[in-house]
Amino acid sequence: MNPDGAAEDPGTFRPAGEAPPAGEVAGFGAGAGPGPEAHPEQQTVPPPDPAAEDPAGAFAEVSAADSADEPADEPAAAAGDDITALRKERDEYLDALRRVQADFENYRKRVDKQRGEQIERAEERLVTELLPVLDACDAALAHDAQAVEPIYNSLLSTLEKQGLTRVADVDTPFDPQVHEAVAHEEGDDDRHVVTEIMRAGYLWHNRVLRPAMVKVRG
Repeated sequence: MNPDGAAEDPGTFRPAGEAPPAGEVAGFGAGAGPGPEAHPEQQTVPPPDPAAEDPAGAFAEVSAADSADEPADEPAAAAGDDITALRKERDEYLDALRRVQADFENYRKRVDKQRGEQIERAEERLVTELLPVLDACDAALAHDAQAVEPIYNSLLSTLEKQGLTRVADVDTPFDPQVHEAVAHEEGDDDRHVVTEIMRAGYLWHNRVLRPAMVKVRG
């Protein structure tokens, strides 16, 4: 204690040869508290700078980043190539589909035509087999057998509705396509005219089933 009665500062006055109290560091007073060396774990150490430690590595990273930015258009170009390939493949499939559809349409038309021709031939065979019945009716009517006339007219009318045409007209020009001359008589001119029907002829849908047997003058 100094003469004024104030407490002495142990950090400012100490007898010679006296050791400082524990925890007091040279250069700091006892009331100043422990210095930084007393708690080394609380010291803040700045992180190492990669650029300072390895300048070449930092430059390589920057170069890699720049080079990564440069080919940014490569994925877009690859996507464009893929789209082009897909469009080409789509067009090929569409062309193949059109060809298949055209082939199917041609096949369907061909089958329909063949089916129609088969039906016409079947009908033609049936009508051809009925021609002797019509001939018998004609012969009966020629001998005044009027009883068969209703049957004959009904059968002939039904067949005509389906496409049958009877060739039995006289005083018409001779047509070798539908007439077969089995008798001939002299005439006054060079024209050949049908004068008598020996046996009626028939057409089926304008196609000759049987030519008419006729007598021709001329």
